[in-house]
Amino acid sequence: MLDLPPLQATARDDAVLNVLADFVIHEELKPGDRLPTERVLSERLKVSRTTVREALTRWEGLGLVERRQGSGTYLKAAVSRDMLHLPLTFASGNDFESLMHTLEIRRGLEAEAAALCALRAGPAEVEIIRQKLEVMEEAFHSRAGMSSDEDWDFHQAIYRVSGNPLFEQIISAMHELFHRFWEHPLGVRDFGHASFPYHRTVYERIAAGDAEGARGEALKLIATVEADLRRGDANLKRAGYK
Repeated sequence: MLDLPPLQATARDDAVLNVLADFVIHEELKPGDRLPTERVLSERLKVSRTTVREALTRWEGLGLVERRQGSGTYLKAAVSRDMLHLPLTFASGNDFESLMHTLEIRRGLEAEAAALCALRAGPAEVEIIRQKLEVMEEAFHSRAGMSSDEDWDFHQAIYRVSGNPLFEQIISAMHELFHRFWEHPLGVRDFGHASFPYHRTVYERIAAGDAEGARGEALKLIATVEADLRRGDANLKRAGYK
């Protein structure tokens, strides 16, 4: 068992994060593993549960852990003492401008992740992406186009297989913003439906090891989302809401 040293009162926030990182490494915890309870961590670190809770909240904001009601806190990404923390602040509106800002970031991330995935995915990784795709397609057809969770899982698989952990961490930090695209933004009831077939073409280019083709298909997918945003914005203007 790792013997965690007591912390000094100064700089406790950063110290707690560092010692937590040491604990995770020492215990060989992997993404998906559950962390000890706040009570256990506070006893081991010799700080208050409030201090531990605040440190975990910072990790949660960075997409490093996930708190599940009634279950505990789970590690979502690898951590280390020398991590660089990059807090992100975004406009949270459902207006056209805010959604376009998010889409512009998504365009760059998804296109590059798809290209890297095509270069780095082995047969096992391609199979995982195929399975995620088929689950998403089944959900789309059985629920009249409502497949947000399955869609998210498909894209997460691509980010993960890209080989760059920053993709998944950045996307996790933007989880709530990205999910706004599945909430009928700007009153478009069939929002995102036009992007559906491009999920399969992105997969096909990845499976073929075609980086430029995968990037191109991902850009086509995002282009359909932008077209839906512009359609919704135009409809609102015609209706006199803007």
